[in-house]
Amino acid sequence: MTSRSNTKSAAAFSRANTVIPGGVNTSLRRMNPPIVWARAEGAYLTDVDGNQYLDYHAAFGPIILGHANPAVANAVATQQREIDLVGVGSTELEISAAEKIVEHVPCAEQVLFCTSGSEATYHAVRLARATTGRRKIVKFQGCYHGWHDYLLLNVVSQPEAVGQHDPLSAGSLSSTLEEVLVLDFNDVAALEDLMARHGEEVAGLIFELVPHAIGCVLPEASFLQALRRLATQYEAILIFDEVVTGFRHGLGGYQAIADVTPDLTTLGKSMANGYPCAAIAGQRRLMEQFNTATGDVFFSGTYNAHPLAMAACLATIEQMENPGFYEHLYALGDQMRSGMQDLVTRHELDAIPAGFGSVFVTYFMDPPVRTYGDLMRNDAAMYQAFHAGMLDRGFFMLPLNLKRNHLMAAHTAEDVDRTLNAADDVLRQLSKSPAPAGQD
Repeated sequence: MTSRSNTKSAAAFSRANTVIPGGVNTSLRRMNPPIVWARAEGAYLTDVDGNQYLDYHAAFGPIILGHANPAVANAVATQQREIDLVGVGSTELEISAAEKIVEHVPCAEQVLFCTSGSEATYHAVRLARATTGRRKIVKFQGCYHGWHDYLLLNVVSQPEAVGQHDPLSAGSLSSTLEEVLVLDFNDVAALEDLMARHGEEVAGLIFELVPHAIGCVLPEASFLQALRRLATQYEAILIFDEVVTGFRHGLGGYQAIADVTPDLTTLGKSMANGYPCAAIAGQRRLMEQFNTATGDVFFSGTYNAHPLAMAACLATIEQMENPGFYEHLYALGDQMRSGMQDLVTRHELDAIPAGFGSVFVTYFMDPPVRTYGDLMRNDAAMYQAFHAGMLDRGFFMLPLNLKRNHLMAAHTAEDVDRTLNAADDVLRQLSKSPAPAGQD
């Protein structure tokens, strides 16, 4: 473990605190000790003190090619010289980007672009309510769908808050939250029971197709099929939130892998390799209810389909279309998870290396891991201590409980080998002594 100076980061963060509440512009960006970044390139991050990190955080997932990817940077630079924001009409770029999504994503007959996943899920919920004339929305414990009152509840809930409404923010309207019905995912019987009692009131069911807000817990085929069956039976709108999974797990998202097609889907993050780009896509009969067409569901945004974001989106998807792109990511994921399994076995730790494709986590608990309730057994202190130990050694894994790690195309098999060597050292130390107190 190397000693890392953070003198310049501390000084810069002190300045930040003067003019930015808390010094950061998103709550989960706050670090202790603080880090202020100077450069991101390929698979590496460098802070203002010159410390370099092999990045597995990937900005919560958008960076799938690698930081400052040359093809994306060149496409954006070229576009910047040709057209900026006009504000009316369309551009060739947004038409081409929408055509790509329609080509690849199973449910996508039409597409509208916005700038964040939160906006996309907000529009999806409002569209579901408008087209059905109903109010209730079904969401699932442990799934995150953005910052708005429609869905900002019951994500990483404490045990005593599970089974009741658990809003994440002060100021949320109770009248809005009361329209949300919260269930455990992968529980078909509970879903069937809820829909039998409330199905005629339900406008939509929204599910984070792989609940990556809590690491990586895979949905069971029977559960996804039940979602589709019951949404159809009760004429509710099925929304798959693929803001994280879309384009990261495949060009068609996880819905293509699962072979279950929703009515609407939301996309973001990996679709533009870090540029502010998101989308809602779905059946034509639903999408044409927006007032961009002939409907009465409001859709607007000054920066929607911004030419620079569209250039990044197209350049990113074009690289994903290259033969072997996902095979490379999946091979790295398999290598990481297999290596971690060998390490936790060697060190006789109660731990479960998990993940899918390019996402990997290590839960510190006994199996199984199939529901949010199972994760109540995860040792949060050990989870955070492992990530903190990796961070100290120059491997950036966010030291927060249940936060996932991401591989990107810029990573190599040699990077994974080096990571596993460092993980061996961290786990050896953790197996000898309890994790530090106060990291619950």
